[in-house]
Amino acid sequence: MDLAETNRTQVTDIGRLREKRSLWQKIVDVALGATLDGLERVLLEADFGVELTERFVAELEQAVARGRIRSEAEVRTLLEKRIRSVLSGTECASGWTDTGDMYVTLLLGVNGTGKTTTAAKLAYRSKAEGRSVLLAATDTFRSGAQEQLRIWATELGVEIVGGRPGADPASVAYDASEAARSRGIDHLIVDTAGRLHTQSDLMDELQKIDRVLGRQTSAAPHERLLVVDATSGQNVLQQARDFDSRLGLTGLVLSKFDSTARGGTAVAVAQELGVPVCYLGVGETITDLIPFDADRYVEKLLSS
Repeated sequence: MDLAETNRTQVTDIGRLREKRSLWQKIVDVALGATLDGLERVLLEADFGVELTERFVAELEQAVARGRIRSEAEVRTLLEKRIRSVLSGTECASGWTDTGDMYVTLLLGVNGTGKTTTAAKLAYRSKAEGRSVLLAATDTFRSGAQEQLRIWATELGVEIVGGRPGADPASVAYDASEAARSRGIDHLIVDTAGRLHTQSDLMDELQKIDRVLGRQTSAAPHERLLVVDATSGQNVLQQARDFDSRLGLTGLVLSKFDSTARGGTAVAVAQELGVPVCYLGVGETITDLIPFDADRYVEKLLSS
């Protein structure tokens, strides 16, 4: 075989190799395309919302096109990193800190999210860490709301201040703050009545409670935590927008996270508003409120 023929043979072989590589790349692209389609469905079902889902999938498609991703495992790894990067940009500063004065936590949210139970769980955590706690039951409208919190207070061995049925919630907050200060309480936890974020008059009432607490204690409330139901989908984002615009949230408590792998709206809230998740409610018992951990959250969220 002369040199020219040898060169022609090598060119042909190289061409065949390129064809095989091109075919393999097409197979990989098709497989990853199916993976991304499935991932898009998972993200939507996990309540990330259309906007955030489209953003994540577009970023992954670009990574595939540039050859940075060649397997399903790499798709998942990059997605996990992307979610963590959003969450890491909104670190939660929530939790009792020594302000040199009484620390005040205000719990907010719509009906049925688990605010009262969350108040009890926070009281348990604070007492277990060696602090004195007083619960303020400012929900004077819902039948049995104060009784529920009183039962928890008795079980936990913490103090409680409530009001008569129909009393002004802000006046109850004032009385509770005065009582807590006079008794040398470390941590005041204020439970509020559930309300829809669209009810302007009730949102005004929350702002009044907030102002009263601020006049009683410097920089109070130190935490404004919105308790949201992990199963309630895109409503979470709208709730967070409205409560944050009226009061300025410091964090979310994601309740009922034990019953579902959904809860992607928490990422959407972090992305849009910069409001972090501070706690996860992972069960019904008093100990089932845990500080938010991004790794555990992402693992649960993408478990499907």
